[in-house]
Amino acid sequence: MKVKCVICDKVENIEDETLMAKRLINRPIHTYMCRECNERIEAKTNARIATGKFRLYQDKKTEDSW
Repeated sequence: MKVKCVICDKVENIEDETLMAKRLINRPIHTYMCRECNERIEAKTNARIATGKFRLYQDKKTEDSW
């Protein structure tokens, strides 16, 4: 299966039976990122976390009175 990276527009071939290929076929909302882009984003995110100014905003959970 041919896939295209959403960031760098690099075209790659992946096996049709892999989990990633099945996700891309069955759920079009999933996007593909090549390994280089994925590693670059991971490194930059880890660098931002290391600065101490990185905040991960999560939904506040309210407890039900029931």
